Amino acid sequence: MWIADRWKDYSVLDTSEGEKLERWGKYILLRPDPQVIWATPKTIPEWKKLNGHYFRSNKGGGEWEFHNLPEEWKISYLLSGSNGDSNSDSESDTYKLTFNLKPFSFKHTGLFPEQAANWDWSYGLIRNAVKSGREVKVLNLFAYTGGATLAAAAAGAKVTHVDASKGMVTWAKENAVLSGLGDAPIRWLVDDCVKFVEREIRRGNTYDAIIMDPPSYGRGPKGELWKIEESIYPLIQLTQQLMSDKPLFYLINSYTTGLAPAVLTYMIGSTIAKDHGGKVESQELGLPVEHSGLNLPCGASGRWTV
Repeated sequence: MWIADRWKDYSVLDTSEGEKLERWGKYILLRPDPQVIWATPKTIPEWKKLNGHYFRSNKGGGEWEFHNLPEEWKISYLLSGSNGDSNSDSESDTYKLTFNLKPFSFKHTGLFPEQAANWDWSYGLIRNAVKSGREVKVLNLFAYTGGATLAAAAAGAKVTHVDASKGMVTWAKENAVLSGLGDAPIRWLVDDCVKFVEREIRRGNTYDAIIMDPPSYGRGPKGELWKIEESIYPLIQLTQQLMSDKPLFYLINSYTTGLAPAVLTYMIGSTIAKDHGGKVESQELGLPVEHSGLNLPCGASGRWTV
């Protein structure tokens, strides 16, 4: 399991009865988590000091209940390439990202903290490549509020950020400004990811690294339907055509779908690795839980490198 254990502004305090108790900066949130199927005693005082609680509905969806929680607030994360397959010095080669948090529909805050493990990994790989004098072009699909985009840009890459939601792209731009990356070479695109990739193939454009974090189900800006079980492998095959002659890495995240790490390994291995060699590794992502000492599973990631 790849553990995102370098957070200072975020932590999972405890878990029980289908919920995780989290600290986001100085605020305490309680949110549902389908992995938490145990019922352990709720002994730490933060269970009774909530600033926000998301209640699931038996009819689907749910709603927030707030207690002295602002409409938005900020937390930061210090990137370090030492967690990647690199020789980066964590003391001298770091970068602070800052994110704007806003609780919104279906329990989300605008950030998935477990992805910090992937941010560090990609940051280290890109930093090493840039230091060697190489230009690195990164494509981030289903890019959400831009965590992976900002990690790549902070490392010195030129990034193309694609998401079907105009609101998410606007939010990602806000995070870029907060992180001192407002003028970084990032293309911000509101587009259907599959159609964008198809156009890039026709244009003959290529990328040195591709990142994608697809939803299990969704629609593009013009109603384009996405079902991951039907769509993910054809999309990998399409993006295979966008890889440069000397690619750096390929990364797929799977949070909501239950795709096993072995499935991610096979999909990447039968496409990207078949063309370019290299190695594929897939594992669960996790967050440490302070009170119990366990690591909470948060989906899986598949990584390919040369």
